[in-house]
Amino acid sequence: MIRQHAAVRRFRPGYLALAMLSLVLCACSSLRYYAQAVRGQGGLVLRRQPVGKLVHDPATDPKLAARLSLALAAREFASRKLGLPDNRSYTTYVALQKPYVVWNVFATPRYSVEAVRHCFPVAGCVAYRGWFDEATAEADAARLRGAGDDVWVGGVSAYSTLGWFADPILSSMLRWGDDELAGTIFHELAHQLIYAKGDTAFNESFATFVQAEGLREWRASRGLPPDDGRLQAMDDGFTQLVLDLRDHLRALYAGGVDVEAMEAGKQREIAAFRQRYAQWRDAHWPGDHRYDAWVARPINNARLLPFGLYDQWTPAFAALFREGGGQWPVFYARVRALAREPQAARDAALHALLP
Repeated sequence: MIRQHAAVRRFRPGYLALAMLSLVLCACSSLRYYAQAVRGQGGLVLRRQPVGKLVHDPATDPKLAARLSLALAAREFASRKLGLPDNRSYTTYVALQKPYVVWNVFATPRYSVEAVRHCFPVAGCVAYRGWFDEATAEADAARLRGAGDDVWVGGVSAYSTLGWFADPILSSMLRWGDDELAGTIFHELAHQLIYAKGDTAFNESFATFVQAEGLREWRASRGLPPDDGRLQAMDDGFTQLVLDLRDHLRALYAGGVDVEAMEAGKQREIAAFRQRYAQWRDAHWPGDHRYDAWVARPINNARLLPFGLYDQWTPAFAALFREGGGQWPVFYARVRALAREPQAARDAALHALLP
């Protein structure tokens, strides 16, 4: 979850928030979990093919060669014009034999909108666990459901190892349009450049801003007109509806009523959200039903978790970029300084930058 603003396509069926895969970076308490992470990442490393070689190989499908050429051009633009890391990431390609590279499992208590968090030495605490195998992810989800939690499993098309490995272009990324493919590369390289341990909102908002501004500059460099903002506006509106639902549920759960009343109230709030969604869609976007499938599927607390993480502080980063005269080195220096601050001070500084 961008995109390209991050959230629009992030919540389409088959697309999840771009994940930072902390699972490959730590010796987790579960040997089984750690083992699958090592196997999964190792499999990607072993199957990488150089993009430059594939593009010029007559045996490569012309459509694949064209998409890889575009990705490579975006990769070069990222380092040359956006000041992002100049390394081997996104210079290789892996053809997956599955629709997603990883499946993330999100969980909350049944009557809470706060995530069951998982903490790792390098990446800090995150609101999910990632599995390279869908069946194993579903088994983990079943275990959590058995414990009484609300659970959601979402497929991930791309992730960053924060520079610990040379991340490849994945076949799952090539299903996207040109802007989304280029923007994803900018987003993930931003994670490699600056990362505040354990602060998902900061990290994702920063990467989302780099993605959006980078994509604007990328389009201009190719003689393309600016994005018309339609998808961004729809995404913002839909995300706000979901965040409103989450706020209503949070207030309900904090109200001190018994379990039966909380369950009845939970279902009423979800039904009311669906009504608000239909009214919003018909009033503002008549004939556009891109979110209908998401709304129609079962909704629980865990399905709401990714919303808002990617853009909470994005306007603050935009203000910071403007204050630095639109100069990437100046901007990155200020963001890096913020990343070194304690989270409370960092949040206060970002809040002061919000419109």
